[in-house]
Amino acid sequence: MTKVISLPIASWDQPFSSVEQECATGALESGCVVVLSQLGFSLSDQEAQLLSPAIAGEGKNISLDPARGIVRGSRTTPGEIELLQAMMARFATSTLTLLRNLLPRYEDGLHGARTSFRPIEIAGRVTSWRKDDTRLHVDSFPSSPTRGARILRVFSNVNPTGQVRTWRLGEPFETVLRRHLPALSAPLPGMSYLLERLGITKGRRSAYDHFMLKLHDRMKADAAYQAEAAQHVHEFPAGCTWLVFTDQVSHAATAGQYALERTFLVPLKCLRDPSRAPLRVLERALGRELA
Repeated sequence: MTKVISLPIASWDQPFSSVEQECATGALESGCVVVLSQLGFSLSDQEAQLLSPAIAGEGKNISLDPARGIVRGSRTTPGEIELLQAMMARFATSTLTLLRNLLPRYEDGLHGARTSFRPIEIAGRVTSWRKDDTRLHVDSFPSSPTRGARILRVFSNVNPTGQVRTWRLGEPFETVLRRHLPALSAPLPGMSYLLERLGITKGRRSAYDHFMLKLHDRMKADAAYQAEAAQHVHEFPAGCTWLVFTDQVSHAATAGQYALERTFLVPLKCLRDPSRAPLRVLERALGRELA
């Protein structure tokens, strides 16, 4: 099952030795969750006032577009929006600084995607099975194809009352794939072109993106798999941060409220061991190139 390792990191901008950098890189690429239990993201007194589910819109998350600095998914006053934007931008900057110091191998190709704030309690939230993140899954983006780039996410539990954020962690990617691959249908000819032309996807969806979306959906839809798959529960305390390649690690968030998250894309050329990437694992399983 997925391993969790802890590193003694207490500052977002501290330097690291080459040994520490290689340890973190190797752990992430091998499918571990790297927990920084001493690294919290501090909020100002003003920012702490944003810790309310009332600021969320109809969706589960509030997002910050890194390119335009626009906050989406919130129903706050103009003053609160400005404060929310500043808080999320500060988290985005902090995570980038951390990754540049801890994972310098990735810096040349690192692409910062959206930052999210998650003020809604996970437990008891009603949603469709496809959007239900309390079910084990690996991440894939329906509208934003990665074409094989890795999905690296940084989370920080900012709950003010000490509530943990609870995840279930499942089997290695290769094990997940062996179980579900026979049920994954191939993409239809011309479909990726059509999705792009209609504006459904931001760019051309590769065969890799297609199979990863199918795998994501198959995992969530398979009730027997959800119950029977080898898995364990891990609790992330308030005031801690964790990093994980969520396209590789089978995970499910089952409880918790108030977290910040930033997504990064890492091209395979930057990896220490590209053979471990889901793209390469899928290509070996199917015997052909997918991106």
